[in-house]
Amino acid sequence: MFLIIGYVIVLAASLGTYAIHGSLAALWVPTEYVAIVGLMIGGFIASNGAKNIKATLGALPSVLKGSAYNKAYYMDVLSLMYELLSKVRKEGLMSIEGDIENAESSPIFSKYPSFMADHHAVEFLTDYLRMMVGGNLNAFEIENLMDMEIETHHQEAHGPAHVMSKVADAVPAFGIVVAVMGVVNVMGSVGQPPAVLGKMIGGALVGTFLGILASYGFVAPIAGQLEQKVEEGSKIYQCMKVVLLASMNGYAPQVAIEFGRKVLFSTDRPTFIELETEVKSRKG
Repeated sequence: MFLIIGYVIVLAASLGTYAIHGSLAALWVPTEYVAIVGLMIGGFIASNGAKNIKATLGALPSVLKGSAYNKAYYMDVLSLMYELLSKVRKEGLMSIEGDIENAESSPIFSKYPSFMADHHAVEFLTDYLRMMVGGNLNAFEIENLMDMEIETHHQEAHGPAHVMSKVADAVPAFGIVVAVMGVVNVMGSVGQPPAVLGKMIGGALVGTFLGILASYGFVAPIAGQLEQKVEEGSKIYQCMKVVLLASMNGYAPQVAIEFGRKVLFSTDRPTFIELETEVKSRKG
């Protein structure tokens, strides 16, 4: 939503102010638009492999959606982990084996559809719970493994944002390429009247205008949005990590989820009372 609002402001500030003293028709040079878009798509394809192209195209729709990582989501995650760890504390680690092996049909997991919709987060949690069920674990080794997995996920998730940032950096140069081609065309028509040459030069300069506007006004904001999505999506793994490690170190479920609550961003972090009330209501 904010991306669209930003685009409207960018167009109003650029085209709107230009329209006050100039004709918008002068900016309509279809071949320049086709060339810019073609160069942008070609550069994108040429500089990326199939994996990055697929990941970027898959990530683009997310910039138009709101963030799923809010206070309600984290309340669900912490409540889920409290229920699982409470069951472990009362009935032993083997009691959750069925829940983690078939999370989709688990009576505990099924209570939290927002979390279940995040496939990677579900896999992260169930994998480490499965390791806990499997035998005695060294907390330091598990923490190191978690850190490496989170770092790997973070790097992979940053791919689309990095790709779009590179595209944004290249688009102004593509605008110059288009402008130079226009100037070359003008140089071949020096015998034309000044009015015709002026129009041709203006059309050539549209390429530079389009390249800069498309880069900083349209493509760069998409890269920024993707970057923010990655940062928001990484916090859940840190939250689950500290809760599991606290549990492995012997802390009670209520204390373990407090560890997770404290690592959340302040804008999304529930208060101690809010979390305690939510946990009690879920338990009841």
